[in-house]
Amino acid sequence: MANEAELQAGLQGESLTVEQAIVNLQGEDLGLRVYAAWWLGRFRVNAPQAIEILIAALDDEDDRTDAGGYPLRRNAARALGKLGDRRAVPALIHALECSDFYVREAAAQSLEMLQDSACVPRLIELLNNQVPGTLPAPEPPQLEQPFDAILEALGTLGATEAIPHIQPFLNHFVPRTQFAALRAMYQLSPKPEIAAEYGDRLVQALSSQDLQLRRTVLADLGAIGYLAAAKPISETLAENSLKLISLKGLLETQLVESPLPNLSEGAIQVMHLMDELL
Repeated sequence: MANEAELQAGLQGESLTVEQAIVNLQGEDLGLRVYAAWWLGRFRVNAPQAIEILIAALDDEDDRTDAGGYPLRRNAARALGKLGDRRAVPALIHALECSDFYVREAAAQSLEMLQDSACVPRLIELLNNQVPGTLPAPEPPQLEQPFDAILEALGTLGATEAIPHIQPFLNHFVPRTQFAALRAMYQLSPKPEIAAEYGDRLVQALSSQDLQLRRTVLADLGAIGYLAAAKPISETLAENSLKLISLKGLLETQLVESPLPNLSEGAIQVMHLMDELL
């Protein structure tokens, strides 16, 4: 996980250069390789050589845990999404076949960032658990696939052909997966009134008794920029910092629809709510 890599970085206290990170990524010390992959993504080092080596790391067989996971592949997949180079798309699509649940999750998230629709057919296959050789998450609830990441990617990519495959997840037993499906359906619905039905269901979820679920919904609402959620977001029992991030997503959507210097009423409303939280 990225947080583990950050902790490792803090413990090592190592300040890398781009050149040293690239050397470490090709070295024999597995710990340094994993850290270098994280570092290149964290500092957005999109040098051509870095991209090439990170792509190669998606096929690494040396760094494997006792449970069968691939830490280096996970960090490489995450980094490639942050670096924004679409040359990584074919390799990331191939990574969706990895047996490691968290490599597939990282690959789906990075493909979403790269916004290349070439991955949509494979994402749909993965959503339907039709990719041979993939294994479920090693801990409860032992999900077969990283459904949240797949659903969010399909929504961001505008994959309307995936709608029939997404709809069953609206009633998934894991609330976070339900929210991801609602988020995707909002983005893919052709009519605003239909999209609003999914947005309203997310707003209703802000009243969950579980703080972590409320935090998840805040992120989802911010990602889709659902303006009707502005006031409920500001009143949610959660950290102001997270509410501000969510409202920022709404504001950015409003600014896209009504660019400066012409502020829409919605943008003004969101800005007032953000001011009240500061």
